[in-house]
Amino acid sequence: MDDLIFEVTQEADGGFIAECLTETIVTHGDDWGSLKQAVSEAVRGFFFDAPEKIINIRLHLVRDEAFALAALA
Repeated sequence: MDDLIFEVTQEADGGFIAECLTETIVTHGDDWGSLKQAVSEAVRGFFFDAPEKIINIRLHLVRDEAFALAALA
């Protein structure tokens, strides 16, 4: 059983991009549900020659957020 880990980033428009860390698989979705479906389809397409292979998919959401902290008096 193989594990595929995808690094997921959220776009400014609210959509998501998923990039596999170990294989050359990249896809996107407008929301979390459509992203999961797109990742499933992309992985099935990538491993089309091994349909019996069981793969665990992990989606790792990466947030890059900045905020200001008021001056402490």
